[in-house]
Amino acid sequence: MKKLQRKNWLSNRLLFILSLIFVLNFSYKSSAQESFKVVLDAGHGGKDPGKHFKKFNEKDIALRIVLLVGNKLKKNKSIKVNYTRDKDIFIGLKERGKIANEANANLFVSVHCNAHHTQAKGTETYVLGIHANKQNFEVAKQENSVIFLEDNYKEKYAGFDPNSPEAVIGLTLMQEEYLDESLLVASYIQENFTNNLKRVNRGVKQAGFAVLHQTYMPSVLIETGFITNNEEGAYLNSKSGQEKIATAIYNAIINYKKHLDENRVVEIIPVKEPEINASKDRIFKGVDFKVQIASSTKKVPLKSYNFKGLKNVERLMVGKQYKYYYGVTSNYDEILEIQKKAKKAGYPSAFVIAYKKDEKVLVSELLKASQK
Repeated sequence: MKKLQRKNWLSNRLLFILSLIFVLNFSYKSSAQESFKVVLDAGHGGKDPGKHFKKFNEKDIALRIVLLVGNKLKKNKSIKVNYTRDKDIFIGLKERGKIANEANANLFVSVHCNAHHTQAKGTETYVLGIHANKQNFEVAKQENSVIFLEDNYKEKYAGFDPNSPEAVIGLTLMQEEYLDESLLVASYIQENFTNNLKRVNRGVKQAGFAVLHQTYMPSVLIETGFITNNEEGAYLNSKSGQEKIATAIYNAIINYKKHLDENRVVEIIPVKEPEINASKDRIFKGVDFKVQIASSTKKVPLKSYNFKGLKNVERLMVGKQYKYYYGVTSNYDEILEIQKKAKKAGYPSAFVIAYKKDEKVLVSELLKASQK
C-alpha cells in the first residue's frame, strides 16, 4: 500500500514538474516571439477622395498599396498588421490615431499621393515636425483639410485650425520623443524608392500632419508620387507600380524591425544592496555615481531611440559585456533622481553604481563610510 502511495506521489510530482516546464517554456516562447505591430493607414476614403486627376483617385491608389504591403507583412509570423481602413470608407484623422494607439503599435505608416499644378514628380516621406518651409506647410495643410469633412470637428480637434501655421507648430510636442525613430524609418523608405525604384527623391521632411500627431509611436506619412504628373500618375495607378511601391515600403519596415532586433538591449537585475539612509545633498568628492540601465553583448549606437528616449547614454566595455549608463554626478541624492527618471522611461531595474578613480566601488560601502 505504501509502495503504491509512493508511486502515485512520484507520478504526480513528475507530472507537476513536466507541467511547470511546459508552462515556463511556453511563457518564454510567448515573450521571445512577441509580435511587432504595424498599423497601415490608407489616406482619405469614402466621401473624401483626396487628390484626383483624370481617372486617378488618391484614396483608391493608397488603399491598394496599403493592402499589398499588409499582405507581404502578414507572411512574417512575428509581425501583426492592423489597418485603419481596408475598404473605401471614411475614417477621421483622430480615429486613425486611436486605432494605432489601441493596437499598441510599434509603427504607424500612412500612405498618400501628391498633387501639384505643374508636372512636379517624385517621392517624399514626412515625419511630424515644425514645417521647415512654406512648401512643406502647404502639403500638410492639404492633408489636414479632411478635418472639415468630419462631424463636430471643432469639438474633436479642440479648435485646431489646419490653415494656421501656429496651430501646426503645436502638433510637434507630443511626438518629439519618437522623432529619431520616425526619421530612421523615413530614410529607409526614401532609400528604397530612390535606389531600387529609381524614383525622383524629394527627401525626408518634417511637417505638421494631424494624423501623425494623434499617434504615440514612430510614425511616417508617405507621399508616393504625384498623380498630376502624366507619367507618374499612370505609374501610381498601375498594378505594376503599386506592387513595386508596396515592396519598397515592406522592405523598409523589415529593415527597421531588423535594426530594432539587432540593437535591442537586455536589462539586468542587480544584487540588491542594503538600504542606507543618506543625508540630503550628500556629495562624495572624487566619486562618480551613475545609473546602469542595460547590458548587452552588442555595441548599440548611443542614439536616444535605442534607449527609450533617454539622451546622453554612456557605453562602457566591462569584460565581454557593454554596460550602458545614464547620468553622472558626485551628488548621491541627485543620482537617485536620475534613477527615478530612468525607471519612469521604462527601465524598472535601473540601479546606481559608483566609480572612484576609474575603479568600481560599492555604493553601500561609500554610504557606510560617510556615516562614521
